Formats: sequence, structure tokens, C-alpha cells
Amino acid sequence: MPYASLMRRLFSTLAHGAPGIGLLLLRLVSAIALLVQGYLSLLGRPPLGPTVFQAFSMALGILLLAGLWTPLAGSLVALVALWNVLSTEHPWRWIMLATVGAALALLGPGVWSVDARLYGWKQIKISDRRPSGQDSPS
Repeated sequence: MPYASLMRRLFSTLAHGAPGIGLLLLRLVSAIALLVQGYLSLLGRPPLGPTVFQAFSMALGILLLAGLWTPLAGSLVALVALWNVLSTEHPWRWIMLATVGAALALLGPGVWSVDARLYGWKQIKISDRRPSGQDSPS
């Protein structure tokens, strides 16, 4: 199976411990950056086009904050940030946000996320269905 390794890479490992805390911090920092930037941009009452764009950025920030659909949200954050790199005078914060978004898209949300609760590893317990007292069939 040559594609087995590739398929395993598409799914998050939902890291525990210190790596999980690191992913949580990456999600929190990028979400706060998107929410603050969007809020500050909307205070100036921009035209409809930039308003929709900033609202979309804020929605991505909320998704990252919750850890919901993290690979998709991280990819879209990277695209939004790269768009801002090309359209602003000071691109460095957007370059960093694009890098963090791409990292989250590749690494996944970590164990402290809604994704982990919805799509994480499940444990299935199979109990013995024989009534007590019946050890062997008669």
C-alpha cells in the first residue's frame, strides 16, 4: 500500500501533553490576532467589500478559537493572510499569521479542541452479553 502513509498524514493525530498545549497556544494567538484586527478595521466603518472580508477573517478567528474545522480554517487563514501581504504596506504580521495558519492546517487542532471531541479517537467497549450464571451453552 504505497498511499497508506499519505492517507495517515491527512488526519490529525490530536497531540496530547506539551505538543497539545503548543497547538492550543498557536490557535489562541492566531484567533486573537484575527479577531482584534477585524474589530479594529470595522471601527472605521469601511465600505461593504472590506467589511465582508474582515467579517470573514473574524469568523475564521472564531473557528480557530474553538478548534472547529481547524485544517480548513488554517488553510483559509493562510490564504487571507497572504492576500493581506500583497495588499498592505507592513506585511510582516501577515507573513507570520500565514505561517501559523499553514502550520495549523498541517498539524491539526490538538486535543483541546472541538475537532478532538467530534472527530477524535473513540473507545468502544464490548461487553459480554451472556447472562450471569450461564458459562457454557447447553
